[in-house]
Amino acid sequence: MRFKHTGWAGLLVLTALTFSACSSSAPLTTDTSTEPRAETDANLEALYWARIDSSRTRFTPADVDFMTGMISHHAQALVMSALAPTNGASPQIRTLTARIINAQEGEIKIMQNWLRDRGQPVPEVHIDGLNLMIHGAGDHGNHMMPGMLTQEQLEELAAARDTEFDRLFLKYMIQHHSGAITMVDELFATDGAGQDEDAFKLASAINVDQITEIERMKLMLSELGGGDSDP
Repeated sequence: MRFKHTGWAGLLVLTALTFSACSSSAPLTTDTSTEPRAETDANLEALYWARIDSSRTRFTPADVDFMTGMISHHAQALVMSALAPTNGASPQIRTLTARIINAQEGEIKIMQNWLRDRGQPVPEVHIDGLNLMIHGAGDHGNHMMPGMLTQEQLEELAAARDTEFDRLFLKYMIQHHSGAITMVDELFATDGAGQDEDAFKLASAINVDQITEIERMKLMLSELGGGDSDP
């Protein structure tokens, strides 16, 4: 009986030790408070917006002139492209004009927001047929940007039909796009201009898109037997 009692006691002790060992190996609980993380997130967010605000102070008058002038420039491309459905344009030209309208309407909004965010006058675009009115553009509403069509050229385009419209549209839009590239070149050639990150990205994108589209339009014009693409 004494042997059996000792065995049970030993078993109980062993069990207790085993339980104690398992308990001691369990990870210690820690404070899972989210307050430090929340504070870090708030600090990072504050730093992000501070940098955004700082970047918006690095623009120059040349950046403002570029945005304001390019709004007018893009708006005339909308006038030209809107003629395609009623002037017998080919499916290829109608696809091109739809792409131009989509891209340049979007960029106009971006440029308006850029000016608004920096406390600058925001030009508003109003189109009535061939008549383009830009309100709030200052001097940019009173003179032609590089590559823009004269009223006579617009009327010539509006009077053209079918294949002749296609040919003339390509010729004049190549002229128009070339003017936009000139405007980008002038921006980047101006000391201190184009340092604003948003302005740089937009101007660079416009440059690449216009160059690509010019090459595409030159090929289309060649297929139409348009010959020299210069106006």
